[in-house]
Amino acid sequence: MSIEPSSPLRPFHLAFPVRDIAEARAFYGDLLGCPEGRSDSHWVDFSLYGHQIVTHLDEHMDGRQLFNPVDGEQVPVPHFGVVLTMPDWQALADRLIAKDTNFVIAPTVRFRGQAGEQATMFFCDPSGNALEFKAFASDDQLFAKD
Repeated sequence: MSIEPSSPLRPFHLAFPVRDIAEARAFYGDLLGCPEGRSDSHWVDFSLYGHQIVTHLDEHMDGRQLFNPVDGEQVPVPHFGVVLTMPDWQALADRLIAKDTNFVIAPTVRFRGQAGEQATMFFCDPSGNALEFKAFASDDQLFAKD
């Protein structure tokens, strides 16, 4: 059985821990520009390009990260993000660079000249959650194989 998206593709929902709600609001709301939805003292909903992400307070986060090699880079695992259009990806990269974001992997092109060539960047929120934003010249490359 294959799971294929219905048309149009539906928003995803992702909940994850953060060490401080005010930091999360500043990062996701102010830096990334995610509109805030519902909230309580221990969680906040944000719209990340129309997808629902929810930060949940975990005051005991230890911030440990794991990495795996991908195309010569050490990629943080786990991570999440959104596949953007190339103009939206470039606009986000420019905004983050202007804000002196500390990138784990600075905006770059991965798999150059190969199937799945993509623009990508990785950075972490203040709690150490890794985010990746990527874009393809053509969306048909999202799952392309050699």
